[in-house]
Amino acid sequence: MTLRLRGTTAAMTAAGVVVLGAVLAPTAAAAPAPAAFPSAPAPAAGAIHPGVVTDTEGGGACTTNFIFTGGGRTFIGQAAHCAGTGSATETNGCDSGTGGIGTKVTIKAEDGTERAGTLAYSSWVTMQAKGETDPDLCAFNDFALVEIDPADVADVDPTVPYFGGPTGIRTDALKTGEQVYSYGNSPLRLGIGALSPKTGILATEHPSGLSHEVYTLTPGIPGDSGSGFVDSSGRAFGVLSTLNLAPLPVSNGIADLAGALEYANANTDLGVTLVDGEKPFTPTPVGIPLDLLAIPAVPPLPA
Repeated sequence: MTLRLRGTTAAMTAAGVVVLGAVLAPTAAAAPAPAAFPSAPAPAAGAIHPGVVTDTEGGGACTTNFIFTGGGRTFIGQAAHCAGTGSATETNGCDSGTGGIGTKVTIKAEDGTERAGTLAYSSWVTMQAKGETDPDLCAFNDFALVEIDPADVADVDPTVPYFGGPTGIRTDALKTGEQVYSYGNSPLRLGIGALSPKTGILATEHPSGLSHEVYTLTPGIPGDSGSGFVDSSGRAFGVLSTLNLAPLPVSNGIADLAGALEYANANTDLGVTLVDGEKPFTPTPVGIPLDLLAIPAVPPLPA
């Protein structure tokens, strides 16, 4: 079973309790008790940065991934399904319900303010408009852009909290067992800041190259949808899309960022490019206990 992870009541009912239990349950690679966690995350310098939460009208709450520019406009990325109007089990972007371009999006800035954003691009909207029939694109192309108001652009920092970067976009395939890094900001994390930075490994690649399946020490849960993933060099490669309960239990499906951007630029005139972070990438950020950056214990991976 596969579920989308925007932070709606339905999504949290369907998966939140199960996955939160997986996050907090003792395992061979268990996290320390909440009392040992730092009290707050280390924010990027700007109020709007990768990892802040968005709330899309008619959709749900999600975590943003990276900052993008194109045509003199500035965008923050999220998953297309964050504007979804159907259930958490609707995973086909070519026929699932979705809000349209121009939908209002609230950007919940680091400084506690709410900034007005607008849905400027959605892979789901674009695929449905052009009658896309490629089953791999319909299943895995899950990417959207929220335009940031020009008045708020001065408050944007493209740096990923804790880890730094991104350092560009990865375009070649990942390898099984390769280490990956992410930052999720779901309200289900109970305000435990140290659960937001996540490290993990690649479990498998879809043959199309449009999706990556990963395990992280604390898996992506409802509200983490849209989170950005980087490789061990800080190169951006993916966007958190799904929670997979089978065949690899409590793994996450990651939409390929290079493919998503290629599709966006081929089918719109946005001319979007990724903005690199202003601080260098580090796999061992200050303030996070090393046991929370450990390789997670996982079931046997596909050969």
